[in-house]
Amino acid sequence: MAEAHQAVGFEFTVRPDGVDIKLSREVIKNIYLSGVTAWKKRAIKFKNGVLAGVYPASPSSWLIVVILMMSSLYTHIDPSLGMINAIKDTLPFKDYMSVQTRAVLGAILFATGLWLFLIVLLRYTLKVLLSYHGWIFESHGRMTTSTKVWLNLVKMFSGRRPLLYSFQASLPRLPVPSVEDTIRRYLESVRPLLDDNQYNQMEILANEFKDTQATQLQRFLILKSWWSNNYVSDWWEEYIYLRSRSPIMVNSNFYVMDLLYVTPTHRQAARAGNVVHAMLQYRRKLERGEHAPLRALGTVPMCSTQMERMFNTTRLPGIETDIVQHLNDRKHLVIYHKGRFFQLWLYTGGRHLLPSELEMQFQRILNDTSKPQPGELKLAALTAGNRVPWAQARHQYFSAGVNKQSLDVVESAAFFLALDEEPQGYDPSKDRSLDSYAKSLLHGKCYDRWFDKSFNLISYPNGKMGINTEHSWADAPIIGHMWEYVLATDCFHLGYTEEGHCKGDVNKGLPFPTRLKWDLPTECQKVIESSCLLAKQIANDVDFYGYLFNDFGKGLIKKCRTSPDAFIQMALQLAQFRDQKVFCLTYESSMTRMFRDGRTETVRSCTSEAVAFVRAMEDSTQKLSLFKKAAEKHQNMYRLAMTGAGIDRHLFCLYIMSKYYRVNSPFLKQVLSEPWKLSTSQTPQQQLNLVDINKFPKYVGAGGGFGPVADDGYGVSYIIVGENLITFHISCKHSCPDTDSYRFGHHIQRAMLDIQALFSTENGTAVVQNGKKHM
Repeated sequence: MAEAHQAVGFEFTVRPDGVDIKLSREVIKNIYLSGVTAWKKRAIKFKNGVLAGVYPASPSSWLIVVILMMSSLYTHIDPSLGMINAIKDTLPFKDYMSVQTRAVLGAILFATGLWLFLIVLLRYTLKVLLSYHGWIFESHGRMTTSTKVWLNLVKMFSGRRPLLYSFQASLPRLPVPSVEDTIRRYLESVRPLLDDNQYNQMEILANEFKDTQATQLQRFLILKSWWSNNYVSDWWEEYIYLRSRSPIMVNSNFYVMDLLYVTPTHRQAARAGNVVHAMLQYRRKLERGEHAPLRALGTVPMCSTQMERMFNTTRLPGIETDIVQHLNDRKHLVIYHKGRFFQLWLYTGGRHLLPSELEMQFQRILNDTSKPQPGELKLAALTAGNRVPWAQARHQYFSAGVNKQSLDVVESAAFFLALDEEPQGYDPSKDRSLDSYAKSLLHGKCYDRWFDKSFNLISYPNGKMGINTEHSWADAPIIGHMWEYVLATDCFHLGYTEEGHCKGDVNKGLPFPTRLKWDLPTECQKVIESSCLLAKQIANDVDFYGYLFNDFGKGLIKKCRTSPDAFIQMALQLAQFRDQKVFCLTYESSMTRMFRDGRTETVRSCTSEAVAFVRAMEDSTQKLSLFKKAAEKHQNMYRLAMTGAGIDRHLFCLYIMSKYYRVNSPFLKQVLSEPWKLSTSQTPQQQLNLVDINKFPKYVGAGGGFGPVADDGYGVSYIIVGENLITFHISCKHSCPDTDSYRFGHHIQRAMLDIQALFSTENGTAVVQNGKKHM
């Protein structure tokens, strides 16, 4: 520990004539540098806080307004319309100031008030502009004159060089749709899934709810939308994530993979050193708010709230509900290797450890031959089991003494690093290597990940990396943003020596990483073993198939003048029907981050138009026209979801409101109990554009995935990589005899090719892509 290291350099001896104190010069230097760094960090955070607080204005604009008001004192023009004189006459202690001093002070106070008013006016104007979403509904590449004018106005009011949180106060609130619109869209979405009798019953329930209970619930929901920044997000986090008492491993946590084709070094400690250092660089910019905000079209800002809790965050178990604990400025990392927990300090002398220093520290851990303490090997399995036993064990066995101290170290760490012993990664020479890689990231051995941490960084002995992310604090694009930065920094800025080590000198005087101490009684070890057994049952039940579709990609799909996402979603509907012979309720995640504190909304992809297209693929000649109608319908639904006119979040909040007011609604109960047998999500890539994948086509990620949502359904994550590759991550459960991830993957491949063939037939030619010919 750093404290222990400093204590070595501090000595004192008690003598008859007094106390002789010796303090190491190195320790004094480290203390001084740490203090300087801390104050420098506070100053930068304060400066950036001021810049973001007055955005889109700037502090220098205040001086300009003051100078203009001061100049009016020497002219016969009073732009304040007498307000400066009124302020001057009402100043306290005016009898002790000269007339000139009072006039100057009055002008400064008026200028400051005017400046603050202009900032509020600019923000409100920008908020009104950002509330316009007509541009989303325009055809790709065809921008109307009104949208061009709007886009220029947004650019004009957005100021220059915004920081990460500059736009937060200008983002509009998520609107509450009308009950009539939501119910109409809901009934439309379930029509293809129900027979006439079932649909009529659902229509009766919906209309009864609309005519009786909906008005009161909607009124309170609108009131909540006025009071809170976002009427959905707090309830979504609490009731969907934190109140769930089921294991979060597989059921909630998701994973992100490393680069697909490139491994910068095969030295485990070196790769971990560079990646951790890059994460520390990212965290420093994040704490200071120095990252550029993500903007659609390069102009429309996205909400950055979710990024605040990326580091030093842990989900703490409770009996009825969990809580998310976020701490500031913690300077250590917790590492797991061969059943041992280590604490590593990430700073020395007021700076981050260098990649070479981190490599040395990680290698020390890899070389450590000590054995786990009793119960330590599978301790993290507590985070993989049911939440209530974990909460009870935490209170009973970890609320005092050495266990509490060690648990505090784990839960306050920047993140959790697992140094695994078995190599993983995509290897085209090995059958289903992507499957093994995904399962390792998703659940590992069930006891070598701390699933409660905001994220686990996982390092493999062949140099590959990956991330397991707890879902309650943020969604996939947030961790993906950080991961893109880290991979680009690792490969193109930090680099490695010819031998594969991190660049830079090594400070061998750094203290060794510290083993965490545990005193786990037999009763606690039984709870750990019980959680581990349950977690292993869940993990062993996961049937996973990873598939690289490289017959064609986004480039060819765009030539077909259709949305790549709609193309893939229609292929998934076709694959689902061929696999199960029935249609099912389909979930696609859409972001709502154009609104303050926005997270996600559901796109119900199984529409009547999609069903008509799928049926036509089996026995009709009007396949292409039906596909285009289905794709256009899907795109429109996706746009509605992005702009706050979705279905499911509104119904979810009405349901929560009904529980608060003890209103029994058969309609809402039915809606919230419907299973999502096909859950899908597109993993975003190239959010930062730090790597030109046209120039470096091998430096692409494989995306990430998640476990199945329904016991008898599929989870499908896909990522559109560049122009010619789409990766699919497919999961289901072995325990369901009707699902098979490998079979479903082949149905997806066939569906993609069949849809592409429709366009080939329309053009009267075969399409050749990547050396393959498809008719």
